[in-house]
This record gives sequence, C-alpha cells and structure tokens, in this order.
Amino acid sequence: MIQRAFAEHFAADWIESWNAHDLDRILSHYTDDFEMTSPRIADIAGEASGRLKGKEQVGAYWAKGLALMPNLHFELISVLTGVSSITLYYKNQRGQFAAEVFHFNAEGKVEKAFAHYTA
Repeated sequence: MIQRAFAEHFAADWIESWNAHDLDRILSHYTDDFEMTSPRIADIAGEASGRLKGKEQVGAYWAKGLALMPNLHFELISVLTGVSSITLYYKNQRGQFAAEVFHFNAEGKVEKAFAHYTA
C-alpha cells in the first residue's frame, strides 16, 4: 500500500524537480526500464504510439520538451493514493490541468506512468 507520507513526499519532490528543470532529479524517481505513456509523446518525440520505454528514450523526450517550454512550471492541486500507485493532479504555466498516474515497484520507484491532459 502507498502510504500518504510517501505520496506527499514524492509529489513535492516531483513538482520541485520539474519546476527546477532538473532532468537528472526528475529521472531519479523512475526505474531504468520504466514505461511512459502520454499523448504529447507523439507530438514531441514523434512516436505515434504515445509510448516510450526506458530512461534514455523518455529522458530525451523530456529534454526536448523542457527546451521547447523554458517557462514550464507546475502547481500541485491534489495527490491521490492507490494500492501501488499515486495520481498527481496539477496545473501548468498556461493554466491547463493534467493528471499523471504513477505505478511503483517494491523499491518505491516508478515503473509505469500515464499522463492525461485537458488540452
């Protein structure tokens, strides 16, 4: 079970990592072979499936995204916990809402993540 304290710590560090544009810190939350699913992957990474696997592929996608959006900033709205997952609901610098679902392994690292956006 995901404990509330773990979820809140993860959320705070994840948001701070993105707001600092610190790619190494962002990637530290994930397993080496994690899988990311996002509708933005098709646009930014050119992968029509919307899925990438592994820190190398996802890291390159995120590096490109950070370069395209130098003013990227997230504001956390809510943290939801599940059995082995956390959902972060947040707003970006343009006022658009997003929810990301993170599935964790036994070591507390993200092995799968699913991004959802309002626009």
